[in-house]
Amino acid sequence: MARYRDAVCRLCRREGIKLFLKGNRCYKPSCAIEKRGPYPPGQHGKDSKRGKLTGYGEQLREKQKVKRIYGMLEGQFRNYFEMAARQRGIVGENLLILLERRLDNVVYRIGFATSRAFARQLVNHGHVLVNGKKVNIPSFQVKVGDIISIKNESASNPQILQSFETAAGRGRPSWIEIGDKNTLSGRVIALPRREDITHQVNEQMIVELYSK
Repeated sequence: MARYRDAVCRLCRREGIKLFLKGNRCYKPSCAIEKRGPYPPGQHGKDSKRGKLTGYGEQLREKQKVKRIYGMLEGQFRNYFEMAARQRGIVGENLLILLERRLDNVVYRIGFATSRAFARQLVNHGHVLVNGKKVNIPSFQVKVGDIISIKNESASNPQILQSFETAAGRGRPSWIEIGDKNTLSGRVIALPRREDITHQVNEQMIVELYSK
């Protein structure tokens, strides 16, 4: 499957805000936004002027921002939008909730990984269990009552343990109930709501862009 392989800090600088794509580094002074400022990447990034976007440009930036936060490419992201459009309710909110329910995102939200990219790797490599069964599909949609855990053979992984210990400082969503440290598990106690999603995005602009 195709995926973005360039430096992810360039993506944050392009959007002008932190997207938290590099795990713990995003919280340190070594973060590219902290070191270089919110300027576009490239030789002339600091000298370029960010003009006020209007219309299509503003809508496009919102779509790109959400895609990059959740690690999506265009085709997959468009599929999620079409799924959201077929559901009842507000399309933009449906879209964000579908993205939040992805297994790799839930693994990140619980705190097994410091970034969604690392969470996706854990799922792909078979370290994650859903209701006691291995699931290696990052796009798997979790349901209320699902228990997400780390398999016993991986429970002593120092990266997973360190991430789980420090995740409380990042904040965990209210729709996930965390198990004790010894079991390394979390349970989905409700579906996410729009107010649970703290990213600074305007999902209505994405709806307007795809509705043209």
